Amino acid sequence: MSHEFELTHDIDIAATPEQVWDAIATGPGIDSWFMGRTEVEPRVGGRGTLTMPGFTAESTVTAWEPPHRFAYKGAPAEDGAFMAFEYLVEGRDGGSTALRLVHSGIMTGDWEEQYDALRKGNPLYLRTLEQYLVHFPGRAAVPVTAFGPQQSDQEQAWAGIVGAVGLTGPVSEGDKAQFTVGGRDIVGVVDVALEPGFLGVRTDDALLRFVGGGGMILTGHHIFADIDQATAEGTWSEWLAAVYA
Repeated sequence: MSHEFELTHDIDIAATPEQVWDAIATGPGIDSWFMGRTEVEPRVGGRGTLTMPGFTAESTVTAWEPPHRFAYKGAPAEDGAFMAFEYLVEGRDGGSTALRLVHSGIMTGDWEEQYDALRKGNPLYLRTLEQYLVHFPGRAAVPVTAFGPQQSDQEQAWAGIVGAVGLTGPVSEGDKAQFTVGGRDIVGVVDVALEPGFLGVRTDDALLRFVGGGGMILTGHHIFADIDQATAEGTWSEWLAAVYA
């Protein structure tokens, strides 16, 4: 069974339309707030790719009107499922920007669960976009994706990651996180949280993102430093394995 859907999300960001455009419509910009490694060919009909360990998704640019409108559509699956994204950018007085995301497409299978995950998850990624533009403007991040081991349920997975970063529940924005990864001490502040599936910690040089579902936690980090991506992903994989050992 298939189901058409459309979700609309709005956010005001303390950045110019040009800064927002660079963040939503270029590979380095998207790498700095969304998951995985992204490449975008800057034209209507251009090819886009999103790459994560063991996964690659392709898309086609359907609108390219800098700095006001950017849209792309994912390649349809064999069952006809696909997702499309449209960003509408409008400048405001004082140098801020109103951004609207329209996320649409066709879902198949257990679409209600997928829809609920997108309805909750999209605003969290827009919040990360805002944090990027406010705290790391003009910088490009190295995306770091690592997967933790499967747990019996999502509550156990959430409890593990909360404790591992030095927090106790319930978690709130502004809470201080402090922990050690690969021999390096990390100190940051919770900038976004939605129990039991999304925890964001902002440090002086990173937007750390722990994303979960179905009893698993993975990282969708954005590191604003000169690091080797493969080495960092290995370090975080080892850390997650130790957290749930």
